[in-house]
Amino acid sequence: MTAETVWDGKFIKVIKDGTWEYVARARGIGAAVILAIDDGAVILVEQYRVPLGRRCLELPAGLVGDETEGESIHTSAARELEEETGYAAAEIESIGFFHSSPGMVSEGFTLVRATGLTKVSAGGGVDGENITVHRVPLGEIAAFVAAKRSEGVAIDVKMLLLLSGGILTG
Repeated sequence: MTAETVWDGKFIKVIKDGTWEYVARARGIGAAVILAIDDGAVILVEQYRVPLGRRCLELPAGLVGDETEGESIHTSAARELEEETGYAAAEIESIGFFHSSPGMVSEGFTLVRATGLTKVSAGGGVDGENITVHRVPLGEIAAFVAAKRSEGVAIDVKMLLLLSGGILTG
């Protein structure tokens, strides 16, 4: 059977392919997720997410090519890191491409590592994003995530990257 676009919006589209229904990014838009490490601490963001109806703790991230066609992952990641967190990176290294939720969306993201960070502004995002920036020592990640969860903050699945060592060792 041929895939059929059921609905097409500015940023996403809904596709039906046989018995499968899934969401895809529109217009070739991609995503970059940023693992920003600074002197033994990781930079995290917390922001309200409409689909969840509450704030969510996440790694900084952003869309690639949503405003500038052909924008590179590295350029987008650097821009998003600075907009969201107020940090500029001396180096951005691609770690790899990963799929978010392959049973429901075709979207994936490129995970990058940002190092050599310099605080250049307060961050907080653009256009009413109201992003709260957290600088959390790596050894305190599990406790920080648990505290945020107990406050009712949603936890993005990509936070498992930071929690995996503790989860694997019990």
